[in-house]
Amino acid sequence: MNVLFEEDGSFKTGTILADNDSSLQVETSTGKRVKLKAANVLLRFNAPAAGELLPKADAEAAGMETDFLWEMCGDGEFAFAEFAADYFGHTPSAVESTAVLVKLFASPIHFHRKGKGRFRKAPPEILQAALAGAEKKRLQAEQVERMKAELLAGTLPAEFPAMLQALLYKPDRNRLETKALEAASDESGISAPRLLLKAGALKSSHELHLGRFLFEYFAEGTDFPALVAPPLPADLPLAPVQAFSIDDATTTEIDDAFSLTAREGGGWTIGIHIAAPGLGIRPGCPIDAVARKRLSTVYMPGNKITMLPDAIVAAYTLGEGQARPALSLYVEVNSDYSIASQRSCIECVPVVANLRHHDIEPIFNDDTLMNGLPDAKWMPELKVLWEFATVLEAGRGKPSANQNMLDFNYYVDWAQETKDGPGVISIERRKRGSPLDKLVAELMILANSSWGKLLHEAGIPAIYRVQTGGRVRMSTAAAPHDGLGVDCYAWSSSPLRRYVDLCNQWQLIAHLKGEAAPFAPGSAELGAAMNDFDVTYSAYNDFQRGMERYWCLRWLRQSGLKETTAKVLRENILRLEEVPFVFKLHSIPAGVNAHDRVQFAIDKADLVDIDLRGKYLATLPPLTLEAGETGGDEGEEPLA
Repeated sequence: MNVLFEEDGSFKTGTILADNDSSLQVETSTGKRVKLKAANVLLRFNAPAAGELLPKADAEAAGMETDFLWEMCGDGEFAFAEFAADYFGHTPSAVESTAVLVKLFASPIHFHRKGKGRFRKAPPEILQAALAGAEKKRLQAEQVERMKAELLAGTLPAEFPAMLQALLYKPDRNRLETKALEAASDESGISAPRLLLKAGALKSSHELHLGRFLFEYFAEGTDFPALVAPPLPADLPLAPVQAFSIDDATTTEIDDAFSLTAREGGGWTIGIHIAAPGLGIRPGCPIDAVARKRLSTVYMPGNKITMLPDAIVAAYTLGEGQARPALSLYVEVNSDYSIASQRSCIECVPVVANLRHHDIEPIFNDDTLMNGLPDAKWMPELKVLWEFATVLEAGRGKPSANQNMLDFNYYVDWAQETKDGPGVISIERRKRGSPLDKLVAELMILANSSWGKLLHEAGIPAIYRVQTGGRVRMSTAAAPHDGLGVDCYAWSSSPLRRYVDLCNQWQLIAHLKGEAAPFAPGSAELGAAMNDFDVTYSAYNDFQRGMERYWCLRWLRQSGLKETTAKVLRENILRLEEVPFVFKLHSIPAGVNAHDRVQFAIDKADLVDIDLRGKYLATLPPLTLEAGETGGDEGEEPLA
């Protein structure tokens, strides 16, 4: 005697070895012996053989029409064997009964299971809804298959452009487009971004990485709403100075400038002038709302996203040939460069020059300071300011910058294009701690620490940069900055570029005017602005570093190098010597130590994963210090 039973959602057959009334010992057609409860047996039969029943039943079921079976059924619950008798009009064979069971079981939309071997036909309204749902799923499956095929063929489906960013950066797996993209990725073994690049959805890998950042932080776009620039204050006294700024060639938000005036009897009056957008942008105004949301200018090679609209920046930037509102710190300096006194005021400052690093550094540097400065404009003023900065640095007991470190300036020519996309990159190395660097850094530290102290002593809250125990953090309470060697340090010198500086400027302006400060002690708004800025500024900096890494690889591919050199930082972590790209080289052999220089062959510079792979070739002799010690700014505190 043979039996038909269900196990793990499928039908199986076997031959009875022992029948114990309530249970059976059965040997399946595969030779496996199982113990069954008698209640789990769906059908007992003598013929055909156990292994032949299901194949024959499947063949018989193939000729049955599901809709006809549904129409034949009554509305009540029924057993498959009973229904088989009605269907065939005679006592059914084991094959016929099993064929009906197989057909009913395979049609869950038409027939609902009510127990082992028992069914009930679906009510008409439920059946129609289920059939409509099944048809929808079928059409969706066809749509997914079509989109997948198009992606595999290197064509972008028509549905993709409208939701491209969501597909790339926040895919919804319930959407058909996401299912198609994932299916194409799985089948091809190619990641979703690479498939979309191949299909032409993105112009370049640069668009991929920039788009990810914009999707997260500028979902509504980078354009500013329609804003009216506030009128410049008309009642400010004109400062009797000739101010000049010192910036990189690409700087447009010129926050700071300096002036130098000789004092009768010796010494100088040194002016540190900071742009004062806080006079026109007031807390709670529409422009403040925009700045509060952005919190900082975003920098990246070849581009930036400003915190403030261009019209606002243009109105308050300390541009050459203009007199602009400024918050000024005047330092009375004796002939020995000691400080006699300080005072702060709000005024309109004439800016007569915007000096640029690339113009000044060739004639104002360590060599020319030692061997004699050229007879050129601004050299006497710069020398005095540098000598004062040197005294300030010595007084702090901390260097302005690590002299052995290098900074890298990235310039992108968007008018040119390479095989990797728009833009040709040039990366220039610049030794950190130049006389100009020291001059600017020390005067900024002096301004930020002096104004932080001024607000603290007046009992007015501000946002401070604090470093104690090696940890850098932000605080609304004044505390030392050990890394800079100052009692307190309130970012105040970049109000066009950082929101915390603008907040501190509002507090300073109120104090100098004798008015109530916008943020009172314990202000929740000030604390929230500080915390939001801290998180956002960190994210912006991470993005900038990521894009610098990207452009380092673009530079490497652009150069066409097959081999290059790197310095070992630790174990298999290296940094390229020409550009500041850190990567892993797994083929480093034993015996290569930290600080060694190695040569390696470039296998792949991956612009999607921003990864560099190569093969070790040789260990090289060390370079002299003058030949260049590439470095980064890990762990160092930005000063300005």
